[in-house]
Amino acid sequence: MEAFDPAELPELLKLYYRRLFPYGQYYRWLNYGGVIKNYFQHREFSFTLKDDIYIRYQSFNNQSELEKEMQKMNPYKIDIGAVYSHRPNQHNTVKLGAFQAQEKELVFDIDMTDYDDVRRCCSSADTCSKCWTLMTMAIRIIDRALKEDFGFKHRLWVYSGRRGVHCWVCDESVRKLSSAVRSGIVEYLSLVKGGQDVKKKVHLSEKIHPFVRKSINIIKKYFEQYALVDQDILENKESWDKILALVPENILSQDHFLRDELQQGFQRHSSSLQRWENLKNIINKYQKNNKNDKCGPWLEWEIMLQYCFPRLDINVSKGINHLLKSPFSVHPKTGRISVPIDLQKVDQFDPFTVPTISSICHELDVISTKEEKEKGAESDIKPRTRDYKKTSLAPFVKVFEQFLENLDKSRKGELLKKSDLQKDF
Repeated sequence: MEAFDPAELPELLKLYYRRLFPYGQYYRWLNYGGVIKNYFQHREFSFTLKDDIYIRYQSFNNQSELEKEMQKMNPYKIDIGAVYSHRPNQHNTVKLGAFQAQEKELVFDIDMTDYDDVRRCCSSADTCSKCWTLMTMAIRIIDRALKEDFGFKHRLWVYSGRRGVHCWVCDESVRKLSSAVRSGIVEYLSLVKGGQDVKKKVHLSEKIHPFVRKSINIIKKYFEQYALVDQDILENKESWDKILALVPENILSQDHFLRDELQQGFQRHSSSLQRWENLKNIINKYQKNNKNDKCGPWLEWEIMLQYCFPRLDINVSKGINHLLKSPFSVHPKTGRISVPIDLQKVDQFDPFTVPTISSICHELDVISTKEEKEKGAESDIKPRTRDYKKTSLAPFVKVFEQFLENLDKSRKGELLKKSDLQKDF
């Protein structure tokens, strides 16, 4: 893949916005079939330009106006905000207090840096294939709950371009939700609680909620390879002491404290796999001997959840006026495109093979040169069409199009239902 050089970004962005950005699909998404008057026109966009110049409250009349502005400004980053009561670019002319955020997709932001206390391979903005499994588990757990527990149909998952994933829930009823309801949803989906100073961040009660059980079942599919092999979470005393800190100090059985017995067991074994098996056996034994309410299978589950369960940025989800990075935006540090993720192929998604702006611009150059040779002078006459289909961006636009198809079908179904009801009256 063509290496990305940040110094080339301004020129690459010009080409990207002129010939590769999927404007038609993008407008089709945010216009939602044009059913609600001025829905697109009242949407806020924000652009981050070169040297971190940040412009909020951008809004556009139509696709053509959006295209022209993006090609003129060549933003380093695009964020999407709420649909407001008035056009965002006229917010200064509106009476104080009248300019209000009214609707927005329910969004989730999951960032790898929030797992720094439990991942051993990388930290901060760095990621590798060993820790990316955290994002795979997060998508599987959150998406299952959104679909099955809440009944949300239209969920668009997008790679952030560097170290995380975003989710846009686009159902019509969801876009209208109040901030309080959004907070309730994100609270339901949050199990890991407490800042850096809190050692034990997951507390389960004896009655395990079905959401927790289903999440554990997903984690179990990945836990051995991810936690015990790739992360090696019980590799040495320093790493296993972190796990022992999650075991209550006062669990006693047959004159032994559970922590002490686990410590001795860990010293006798030589790998994370063996030590985890040992932990499960000892917890099982304690449970049988004691019927101890502090030592059920949930002790083992609490550890699994603390190390693997999704960590959501609550503020991003609950605020209607909160902005989130747009799909198909370019990450200025990595050059990677924020591409939609195919939910049928979550396990196969590899962030390190996602096209960079350099690679797709290079692909376009190669194809254009070839086409010009083949067509000769003819190529000057014909207007250029959108060229993403000729590059490795194409499959990701296809995923986006499939998502839009489902949105359209659903909208048509709702309209038919409404017209049938009206006929009945």
